[in-house]
Amino acid sequence: QVQLVESGGGLVQAGGSLRLSCAASGSTFSRWYARAWFRQAPGKEREFVAVISWTGGTTYYADSVKDRFTISRDNAKNMVYLQMNSLKPEDTAVYYCAAGSSSASRRENDFGSWGQGTQVTVSS
Repeated sequence: QVQLVESGGGLVQAGGSLRLSCAASGSTFSRWYARAWFRQAPGKEREFVAVISWTGGTTYYADSVKDRFTISRDNAKNMVYLQMNSLKPEDTAVYYCAAGSSSASRRENDFGSWGQGTQVTVSS
């Protein structure tokens, strides 16, 4: 079982930037999992944001964040990051880190391990 802990959320003005981090522990195999970010806004279902393959060579993004967000990973440190630029009020949500998929999937059900989430609030 992989334990995931997110950090880096907070309150930022529209147009600003934040960098989320996700630390993984508990399994030596976690370096070989795809890692992803999902988010859930108040009153809405959780949605896919970005995913990165275990090599880092493949990434996918939701259309709503493409060209603004960048996912990256450091396998030596067992970390994954989400750089968020040009933030908009509609990006306000709890952001969750996920792991466990063998491929760069965009489907929530393909990920077996989840963090507790970190709140991102973008003011207008």
